Amino acid sequence: MQLRPSHPTRALLLALSLLLPFGAACSTGRGPQDTGAATPRAVRPPGADAAFDYQLGGPYPPPRGVRAVSRDRTAKPAPDRYNVCYVNAFQAQPNETRSWQQRHPDLLLRDADGRPVVDEDWDEPLLDISTAAKRTALMDVVGPWIDGCATAGYDAVEPDNLDSYERSDGRLTAGDAAAFARLLARRAHQRGLAVAQKNTADLLPRHRSIGFDFAVVEECARYKECGDFADAYDDRIFVIEYREQDFTAACRTWGPRLSITLRDRDLRPAGSKGFVDRHC
Repeated sequence: MQLRPSHPTRALLLALSLLLPFGAACSTGRGPQDTGAATPRAVRPPGADAAFDYQLGGPYPPPRGVRAVSRDRTAKPAPDRYNVCYVNAFQAQPNETRSWQQRHPDLLLRDADGRPVVDEDWDEPLLDISTAAKRTALMDVVGPWIDGCATAGYDAVEPDNLDSYERSDGRLTAGDAAAFARLLARRAHQRGLAVAQKNTADLLPRHRSIGFDFAVVEECARYKECGDFADAYDDRIFVIEYREQDFTAACRTWGPRLSITLRDRDLRPAGSKGFVDRHC
């Protein structure tokens, strides 16, 4: 499978991510089973072919007709829409690397020389999901982020970098990713949130056992994966294409069935130079 970007330029997200201090998210001390939830609300997956807007680079009023929106976990949900909360669950944000090194150095994946293994495309250290103990410890950090999405009023969560094992130089496996995703899905469901599979067609055969409810898929027309995701999720997928020709091909083939969006690759907010946002 070809490597492709899975989230927007970090310069655009830096201001947003600073709104929620890393230490505050890490301070609850709760494990994956200890959510403190009262009666959970019902999990509600999105409908098929709901017009979707991908706003990870910064929130703005959704265009007319848009029924579902994905925003970074530091942003407020869009009123009167189905809201998906973006969480970078398998890698560390660049501006949070120092906090991870200071607070949780043992939870960063390291190479044979003890240096963090980094996703060079985004300058993001990979989190170490290689053992059950480390996955449980990571839930003490990532779990409260999911809780925060629910408290803010989101309907679903989108855990990003599910495919980070492909960038781990063999130190992580698809099984490790599935095991951690299962913990994330359980926590989200306990909070009444649906859970999206983000890309990673190789894990489609495990989507039911993991607990995914729908999918957010980048460039599935370009990589000939739309049909596989559509079949797995009964068309409950949000497709984002970044090239005009792929968007055109996706609309021609899948437009009557799927929600398809063309965005600029940096996911700029409306009004910014280079902003692109089209739907079919």
